Amino acid sequence: MPDLFLDGSWVSPAEGGTRVITCPADGTVVGIVDEATEADTAAAIGAARTAFDDGTWPATPWADRAALLGRVADLLLRDKDALAREESLDTGKRLVESEYDIDDVASVFRHYAGLTEPAAHDVTLEGRAGIESRVVREPIGVCGLITPWNYPLLQASWKVAPCLLAGNTFVLKPSEITPHTTIHLVRLLEEAGLPAGVANLVLGTGPAAGNALATDPRVDLVSFTGSLAVGRHLMAAAAPTVKRVALELGGKNPNIVFADADLDAAVDMALTAVFLHSGQVCSAGARLLVDQTIAADFVDRVVEAAGRIRLGGPFDPDAQTGTLTSAAHLAKVEDYVARGVAEGARLRCGGTRVTGVGADGTAYDNGFYFPPTVLDECTSGMFVVQEESFGPVLTVETFTTEHEAIAKANATIYGLAGAVWTSDEARADRVAAALRLGTVWINDYHPYVPQAEWGGYKQSGSGRELGRVGLEEYQEVKHIWRNLAPAPQGWFA
Repeated sequence: MPDLFLDGSWVSPAEGGTRVITCPADGTVVGIVDEATEADTAAAIGAARTAFDDGTWPATPWADRAALLGRVADLLLRDKDALAREESLDTGKRLVESEYDIDDVASVFRHYAGLTEPAAHDVTLEGRAGIESRVVREPIGVCGLITPWNYPLLQASWKVAPCLLAGNTFVLKPSEITPHTTIHLVRLLEEAGLPAGVANLVLGTGPAAGNALATDPRVDLVSFTGSLAVGRHLMAAAAPTVKRVALELGGKNPNIVFADADLDAAVDMALTAVFLHSGQVCSAGARLLVDQTIAADFVDRVVEAAGRIRLGGPFDPDAQTGTLTSAAHLAKVEDYVARGVAEGARLRCGGTRVTGVGADGTAYDNGFYFPPTVLDECTSGMFVVQEESFGPVLTVETFTTEHEAIAKANATIYGLAGAVWTSDEARADRVAAALRLGTVWINDYHPYVPQAEWGGYKQSGSGRELGRVGLEEYQEVKHIWRNLAPAPQGWFA
C-alpha cells in the first residue's frame, strides 16, 4: 500500500522514490517506505488549501472536532502494542519507553478533546453607545508540521491535536528515518472520520519534501521541532511569505544541585535527566552544576552509577537504555567527547562506542551503541558545555554561590529547560525565577503534562506547544466591530 496520504487517498510519489528503514539497534530492515519530492509536497499543500478554503472542517462545530480527537485517543490505545513496537523498531528505544510514549500521545489527544471553545471577548467601550466590539479566535489556515526522529509520534501529537481542534488543515512531514508511527497515526485519523484533504502526509528528507512547507505562500504556519540549524534555515525560508513560524529547537539544559538537596534523589535523577533514551531528548539535563562543597562525592556517585547502566536492544527486558539513532549520529557524539577531552575535560566514564557481544548476546557491532559518559572538571566556555551532543554525555561544572549557579546556568544561547535541587523553598523560587528557561523543575526532572505549555527562551525556539497557548498557536485573532446605528458623519461635508 502506498505511504503518502494526499486529499484523502493513499498514493505513491510522483517520481517513485523509496527509502529502506532499518532498526538502529541491530541493523535489521524495518520496512521500505515511499519518499516524496517537492512536487508531492506541493500537491499536498494544494489539497490542504482546498480543504480549508472550500471544505467543511473549519466550520465544523467545536464539539464535533473535539469528539474526533477523543476517538483518535481511543484508537491509539487500541493499537498501543503495535504502535509501541513500530516506535521501538524505528528509533531503537526500549519498548517500555515506547509504551509510555503511546500513553502520553493518547493523553495529548484526550487533553485537547476536553478543552472548551474559547468564548468571544467583548470589548468595553466607554461613551460609545450603539457599538458592539468583540474579539474572536479563528483557525489560521494551512499548517506545515515537521517532526523529529527522537519522539516521532509524541511530537506529531503535540502539533496535530491542537491544529485539528482549531479547525485547520495540515501537511505533516515526519523525520525520514522514523516514519512508521506517523503513517499509523494518519490511518487512525482516517478511521476516525476526518474529512478528505484535512490531513496530508508526505515522507522524505527536509530539502526534498519539507522545505516547500516553509516557502510556499499557500501555507499559513510552519511548526518545526528539531535542530537549531534547521530551525534557522526554516525561519529564513519562511521570511519572504511572512508566515507564522513556531520552533521547538535544542537545549543545553542545566541541572543545578545545591548542598542542602536530597542527594540520593538528586543523584538518581541526574542519571535520568541525561541518560534517558540515550540522551536523545531536547530537554536532557546534560549540564550538571554542583555546589563545590559536595561536588567530589556527588560526582563520584554519579560516575559509579552511570558505569552500571546496562545497554541493550529495544526488546531486551534487562536493558536500561538503548542505542543512538544512526551511524552519523554515533560519529558526531564520539567527536563531541573527543573535543571535550581536548579542551581539558576529564573523562570519568564511557567515551567510546560499545563493541563486541553483550552478556545477553546483544551484538553491539550491529547497532549504534554509545555508553553513558561523564566529562568532569568542565568550564562554561567549553564547546561541550555550550553545544548539545544529543547523546548520553554529561558535563560537570561546580559553583560556590547561588548567583554563580544562576549565571552559569544562563550562560548559553539556549533556554529550554532545567532543574534546581534544594531543600530551601525560598532559594528554589529565587533560582527558578532567575533562570531563562521555558520549563524549570524543582527537585525533579523531565515530567511534563499536556495541560502546561512547553517551549524555550532564546535560541531554543519561538512559540509554545501544549496547554491553552499551544492551541492558540494555531489560531488567528480577529476584531469585529458592529455599528448598531450607522449614520452619516459629515467629515467631508
